[in-house]
Parts: sequence; structure tokens; C-alpha cells
Amino acid sequence: MVAQAAKMACSLLETKRLDFSYMVSTGGMPSAHSAMVCSLATSLGLCMGFDSAIFALGCAFAMVVMFDAQSVRAAAGEQATLLNQIVDELLHEHHLSEKKLKELLGHTRLEVFMGMLTGIATAFASFRFIHP
Repeated sequence: MVAQAAKMACSLLETKRLDFSYMVSTGGMPSAHSAMVCSLATSLGLCMGFDSAIFALGCAFAMVVMFDAQSVRAAAGEQATLLNQIVDELLHEHHLSEKKLKELLGHTRLEVFMGMLTGIATAFASFRFIHP
């Protein structure tokens, strides 16, 4: 939620209008997927110990999700962009559906990294308030 709210805040600063669709959108800065899994892994480390098997499992899960966010999903977004360009060109000559594919699916490495930092910071902040 913190990462999605950060996306909405960045949009507000940029466009000067509040767009609540960012609370459920994919892609963008920071990566909410990365924030969530890194917050989970960090919370597991704080609660169960950074030398526990469950923390290692959380880290492995986080790495898979972050790799997917910056490679597989990003590639799907690039393919959607290209397909939308092809359809735009063909629309001038043929009758095709004007429905566009969603292009903002994945993340850049910077977006994933910032999501990771957001998740870790959120977990530490939450842990500090929950466990005085």
C-alpha cells in the first residue's frame, strides 16, 4: 500500500490531480510487487531471525518476484507496445479492433530497487511501532 500510495503521490505532483487508479495499477515507480515481497522477507527476518530458514525462503521468494517484475513482465510490456504500434499502422488500411494492450506491466531495475528499499523501510518502521 505504501508503494502504491507513493505512485499516486508522484502522479499528483506531476499532473496536479489525484488519481486513485494508481492504488490498483501495475508498473511504475516504485515497484509494489518488490516492496511487498521485500517487506515480507524483512518482517520474517525481524520476527524469526535473519538466520532462520523461513527468512531464507522469504528472500528466495522475493528474488523470484523481483526478477519476474524486471524481466518477464517488462518484456511483455515491450511486446504490448510493439503490437499496439503494429495495430495502429494496420488500422489505416484494415478494420481491426481499436482496443489497446496494457503496456505498463513490468518494471525497470531502478523501479524494482526502489520497491525493494520501500518494502524494507516499511517493514522496519512497522516492526518498530508494533514491537516497542
